[in-house]
Amino acid sequence: MRKEREFTVPSQRAPRRARPGPGPAGRSAKPSRARPGVRDRARYWVDRTVVRGVPALVAWLALACLSLVAPASALLVWTDDASPDTLRGKAATVWRTVGQTLRLGGEVGPPLRIALSVFLALVSLLYVSTLVGLVTTAITDRLAELERGQTTVVERGHTLVLGWSEQTPTLVAELLAAHAQRRAGAVVVLADRDKAEMEREARDALPSRGRIRLLCRRGRPTDPAALARVTPAAAEAVVVLPPDGPGADAQVIRTLLALRAAVGEGCPVRIVAGVRDGAHLPTARLAAGPGAVVLDVDDLAARLLVQCVLEPGIALVLEDLLDFAGAELHTLHRPGLAGRRYGELAAACPDSCAVGIVRADGTPHLNPPPDTELTPGDGLVVLAEDHRATVLPATPATPATPATPAAPAAPVATAVGPAPVRPATVPALRRALLLGWNGRGERVVAGLARGGVVAVRGDEGAFMVREGVGVAAEPEAYDHVVVLAGPGGDGQPDPDGRTLVALLHLRARERRTGRAVPVVAELTDARNRPLAPAARRTDLLVTGRLTALLLAQVSQNGHLAAAFDELFAPTGHGVRLRPARDFVPPGTEAPFADLAAAAARRGVAALGYRPRDAALPRLNPPKAVSRTWSAGDVLIVVGPA
Repeated sequence: MRKEREFTVPSQRAPRRARPGPGPAGRSAKPSRARPGVRDRARYWVDRTVVRGVPALVAWLALACLSLVAPASALLVWTDDASPDTLRGKAATVWRTVGQTLRLGGEVGPPLRIALSVFLALVSLLYVSTLVGLVTTAITDRLAELERGQTTVVERGHTLVLGWSEQTPTLVAELLAAHAQRRAGAVVVLADRDKAEMEREARDALPSRGRIRLLCRRGRPTDPAALARVTPAAAEAVVVLPPDGPGADAQVIRTLLALRAAVGEGCPVRIVAGVRDGAHLPTARLAAGPGAVVLDVDDLAARLLVQCVLEPGIALVLEDLLDFAGAELHTLHRPGLAGRRYGELAAACPDSCAVGIVRADGTPHLNPPPDTELTPGDGLVVLAEDHRATVLPATPATPATPATPAAPAAPVATAVGPAPVRPATVPALRRALLLGWNGRGERVVAGLARGGVVAVRGDEGAFMVREGVGVAAEPEAYDHVVVLAGPGGDGQPDPDGRTLVALLHLRARERRTGRAVPVVAELTDARNRPLAPAARRTDLLVTGRLTALLLAQVSQNGHLAAAFDELFAPTGHGVRLRPARDFVPPGTEAPFADLAAAAARRGVAALGYRPRDAALPRLNPPKAVSRTWSAGDVLIVVGPA
């Protein structure tokens, strides 16, 4: 009882601060005075042995092996009926078994002979173990180098992409599609990014069939040594992308300088680069050298937005025109084109749509007059599935007379006589409400002004939150609504968030008022397109995707840079949407060739059409297939504004 009373005395003292330990919650655990167990002692002994270094480990390993091998060998010998009868013979046999097991020779005889055999066995063991270690280390380093993307690429005719941004997966996918048309080739990506991450993001872009390869390598594009590993001098084209974040244009300029240092001044490599600020465009062109194409991607995005405002519903047409799925623009340089007239060639193309010509110096002429004559070195720009499948007549032919269904096109044109002068009356009457703002805002406003549209900046916050009094509260008072994405970076991790919210409120207002206004909304991430609450008259323009598509097209055909520059201009000959009833009466059954001939008489080049009940366009349709043209069909043409 006295011991129990002495045990309870400490609980009557003042409470102490609890110490961490395994005791119950709310109590202070007393330090354990139990002696360490066998397991703890064994672990401590192992720790002390490891600290002593390699010799101690080798010695203990040898003793451990002998403690296991020697008794097992002795038991094996003593249980063998064929073993020697004498103790000395059995001991010699045990030694041989131990030596053969541990690769120690196992020689018997005088002590010197045994020592020499053990010495030679140890030397052989050291050599073999060292050789195995060296081979293992070399293989491990090689595998690690492959995982890091540090190996050299030995390719010819590949397309090299330098840098990584949000547009890189789209660009890689289009380049793979372009190489798939040739059924061979490779796309190489060099960026200061983990190789596995790059391959993971581009995995969906890999073609299911063919010999197309995607090779990702890690390294700084501004380092000439890293560039040498991807053989830029043997590449067919090099694309330099501006990275995301501040200082993108400076990074592009340094990459171009490193590229010139790696390939030399006179290397005939097609270089296509993009910058985000037009002020850096002259410097980037000087760094890229003569013959390179440097594009202002922000200016291009602004021009695409302006064109979508001027031609409502054209966003999907532009995307279909720029990607490598289906028909795209090609430049044909075939023998015998010199001396031919553009109108005769355009009328004689059975499986493509003629768009214009490219002079020998690279100057494009889209939709030229039919009597324009091609000179030596000129090329024909066509919209076709594949440039190799385009067939041109060997001898000049007289343009075919339009079929009977297309004959009423002239009276219909007279009936819709104001159509040719439509653009002259529009600019003074059209206004656009601009919601949101970013670095492309000023260029959008200037481009709309050149197209005859007055842009008014609205109070986006008042419109989206309370829809109170002010201009932004009445979008129906405008002819168009333009929603710009938020500025990237600077604390704006999701530039598309404001665009999605604005579209949600615009659609709710349209349902409430019953009045629809054409809306052009800019998105920066294509993954947000399915989330956008777009109405029927809403064009969603993923500007980053379109610029990546354009860079891919120009990288495969440098002549298209100037052609696209003219196609996407608010004035001049560009991609336009015209009602099909301007060329054929509604309800007429006629092939697309008849509408193309009627469009040529009206001074425009037909590229395809968009049915009334479909959202996707049909570029370069079969010319001989007839269909019934309705009043809501739209003809896609290249012509003046």
